[in-house]
Amino acid sequence: ENISDFSLNITDCTQVVVPEEVFFTVAAAGILENLLILIAVVRNKNLHLPMYFFICSLAISDMLGSLYKTLENIFIILCKMGYLTRHGDFEKKLDDAMDSMFILSLLGSIFSLLAIAADRYITIFYALRYHNIMTLRRASVILAIIWTFCAGSSIAIALFSYEAATVIPFTILFPLMMFFILCLYVHMFLLARSHAKKIASLPTSTVHHRTNMKGAITLTIFLGVFLCCWAPFVLHILLARFCPHNPYCACYMSIFHVNGTLIMCNAIINPMIFAFRSPELRSTFKKMFYCSR
Repeated sequence: ENISDFSLNITDCTQVVVPEEVFFTVAAAGILENLLILIAVVRNKNLHLPMYFFICSLAISDMLGSLYKTLENIFIILCKMGYLTRHGDFEKKLDDAMDSMFILSLLGSIFSLLAIAADRYITIFYALRYHNIMTLRRASVILAIIWTFCAGSSIAIALFSYEAATVIPFTILFPLMMFFILCLYVHMFLLARSHAKKIASLPTSTVHHRTNMKGAITLTIFLGVFLCCWAPFVLHILLARFCPHNPYCACYMSIFHVNGTLIMCNAIINPMIFAFRSPELRSTFKKMFYCSR
C-alpha cells in the first residue's frame, strides 16, 4: 500500500484497477473448474493413476490461488465498509494467513509441475518398468513430502516476508525450478526423437510412444501457461523489494491488479487443457453432466 501511494508521486503511470466483480467471477470459475477435475478423478477408478494424482495436486494449488484472491477482495471490501481496520493486530494475522495461502499456491504449482514432468519422463523412457517405479504408494509419498515442504515454507516466508534473506530465495526458486523443468524437457524431447527413429518399424510401440509424447506436449502447454500467468507477479515481488522508488519499477507495479488477474486465469485455463487433452477426462465429464441431468 505504501509503495503504491509513493509510486503515484514518482511516475506518471496510472494505477490500473480491475473491478472487484471481475476478480470474483474469475476466481469462482477457477474454483469450480478445478473442483470438477477433483470430482472426476475421484469418481472414475480408471483415473486412479499417479499422473492424475499429480494433476489433482496442481488443481488444488490453482484452487488455493483463486481462493486467496477471493478472500483478499472480501477483506478489502470489509475494510472499505469500516468493519476491519488496515493496521490492526487481527487484520495483520489475516494478512499473514492469506499471504501464506498465496505462497502455498505458488510453491504447490511449481512442485506439482515438477512431479508431472518427472512422471512423464519415466513414462516415456522407462515404459516397461513404469508401474514398478511409479506406484500409487510412491506417488502418495511424493505428494505428502511436496505439500509438507510447501506448507512449512509458506508459513516461514509469510512470517519473515520483510527480510531480504527470505524474499531472495523465494524469488530465486521460481526461475531455478523453471530452468530445471526446461532442461528436463529438452533432454526428454531429444531422446524421444532418437527413440522415435528406432521404433518406427514397430506399430504398437509407435502408438504407445505417440500417447506418451502427447502427455509430454500437454505438460509443455501447462508450463507455458504457468510462466505467462505467474512470471509477471514474481517480477512484481522482486521490483517491490529491490527498486520501489525507481520510476520505471513503479510504473510496472501500477499493473498489480492485472498480474493478480493473470494468476486466477491460470486456474481457469489448466482445467480446460485437462479436458481438451484427456479423452478419459472428457468421457468422465460427459457422464457426470448426463447423470446430473
